[in-house]
Amino acid sequence: MIAIIDYDMGNLRSVQKGFERVGHKCIITRNPKDILDASHVVLPGVGAFKDCMENLQNYGLIEPILNVINDGKPFLGICLGLQLLFTESEEFGIHKGLDIIKGRVVRFDFSNIEGSDDIIKVPHMGWNNIKILQDAPLLKDIPDNSYFYFVHSYYVVPEDEDVIATKTDYGIEFTSSIWKDNIFACQFHPEKSQKMGSMILKNFGDLK
Repeated sequence: MIAIIDYDMGNLRSVQKGFERVGHKCIITRNPKDILDASHVVLPGVGAFKDCMENLQNYGLIEPILNVINDGKPFLGICLGLQLLFTESEEFGIHKGLDIIKGRVVRFDFSNIEGSDDIIKVPHMGWNNIKILQDAPLLKDIPDNSYFYFVHSYYVVPEDEDVIATKTDYGIEFTSSIWKDNIFACQFHPEKSQKMGSMILKNFGDLK
């Protein structure tokens, strides 16, 4: 059973439907016991970094997240669920994250690119392709340069570049997914990315 963590941030039902389409059972929950008992855990998220961290804290979800990751269970972070794994974010001030992956979350800044205001918009919204750097299990059968759906103004900068699974070009080349041990997390939305996104969700649910 896949547990999708509910902390009042994001369209959880679309993630649930995405898994159901590829034949995987899942529940939406904020019950720590359900999360700890699950075989796979998903941390989605849309919204402000600080608010998300406060909600995780208020609902008593930080310890269960750390425990399932330490137990080696497959863990998937989506969009803000990727960013929360990092040490800190600069969104509306400096705010501490879960510090599971060392690094920072920073805003797109194209001020040094002449004419960028006319051609590069923030947020980065819409379809863009990924450059695969690692054969992560969740990227099984995903061709290099496949397109996925993005909506974000901030991106992650890992201290250890070895965790970078894919990069994407949007004025600059940024990390669009990471892979470390049992953790895979992506800036794009697989649940909104049609066939390629469904393959990622299926690959995740298939992990043992």
